[in-house]
Amino acid sequence: MRILKFLLRKEFRQIFRDKSILAMIFAMPSIQLIILPLAANFDVKNVNLAIVDNDHSTYSQRLISKVGSSGYFRIIEASHSFKEALHTVEDNRADLIMEIPAGFERNLVREGSQKLSLAVDAINGTKAGLGGAYLSRIIGDFNGDVRLQWIQPGRFNEATVIDVTSSNWFNPLGEYRFFMVPGILVLLLTLVGGFLSALNIVREKEIGTIEQINVTPIQKWQFILGKLIPFWVLGMIVFTIGLLIARLVYGIIPVGSLATLYLFAGVYLVALLGFGLLISTYSDTQVQAMFVAFFFVMIFILMSGLFTAIDSMPPWARAIAYMTPVTHFIEVVRMIILKGSGLADVTRQLLYEVGFAIVLNGWAIWNYRKTN
Repeated sequence: MRILKFLLRKEFRQIFRDKSILAMIFAMPSIQLIILPLAANFDVKNVNLAIVDNDHSTYSQRLISKVGSSGYFRIIEASHSFKEALHTVEDNRADLIMEIPAGFERNLVREGSQKLSLAVDAINGTKAGLGGAYLSRIIGDFNGDVRLQWIQPGRFNEATVIDVTSSNWFNPLGEYRFFMVPGILVLLLTLVGGFLSALNIVREKEIGTIEQINVTPIQKWQFILGKLIPFWVLGMIVFTIGLLIARLVYGIIPVGSLATLYLFAGVYLVALLGFGLLISTYSDTQVQAMFVAFFFVMIFILMSGLFTAIDSMPPWARAIAYMTPVTHFIEVVRMIILKGSGLADVTRQLLYEVGFAIVLNGWAIWNYRKTN
């Protein structure tokens, strides 16, 4: 333990001597956590809509008014023909076209049905999909309003109406900041811990100080622990700062136990730092370590379930996603902060992280060669 104590003292002095590392550890994640959740918003609003009204009837005007007052669409043009409206899409001024056919009101009243034409610009898949879904729902509501208007009071109506209402659990207003902030906090912790630990050992190789350590009787596990513990402490401080920002800036207060959250964060950091140190033991230069770490971290982020649902991935992609520690940590952070899950609810994910920590750190210790 005495040797480990001297190693830790050396590592902390090296870290606090380099002001740029301190800025990377504390300032950058804090600024990013304040900015990114505000920008990473999947709500699609102000969808530009071009309308072709070939009927000019009372019902068509009511439908247009209902779409315009929904808050999701911005009617940028009322065209005389579909061909004319298509030019607005080609010029990137409109995202959707809604064409109301001639005889819309007559057919709706007489025959009880009428088809509308919706054309969606699918270059932006998210905007097109959500915009089309919003517009279809508004038209469905309009259709329901018309049907209710036609029902005569006091008369038995054979048509069965099923009224479906839904509510969001654990995020009643469906606000994306509650969804994104915990995930982005995990990503920032991953970036800081993964990159700094990956550059640590290889930096000693480049400046030659690792040769001085290799000639000492320091055991390999002591060397790896000496590299891991300082960044683990700093990572926990970054995690605490992130939780404070989430509370003070976004008003997100963890519903579950903070002790469970910190226990999971501590185990996750051991696994993540072990991964970074493993890369560092295999690399000969800092540039090489940085590119290898970037390669894996990008996979971790894109397959973590933060931006796309893991359940919608193909089976092979789901298998890879669950083999990364980031996926389990994002899932658990959301469960504890938003849902109030306890230790018993996250035991399976915790065991995964413990497994990652043992394998990655054991591999790093085994691969570190004092004869290099």
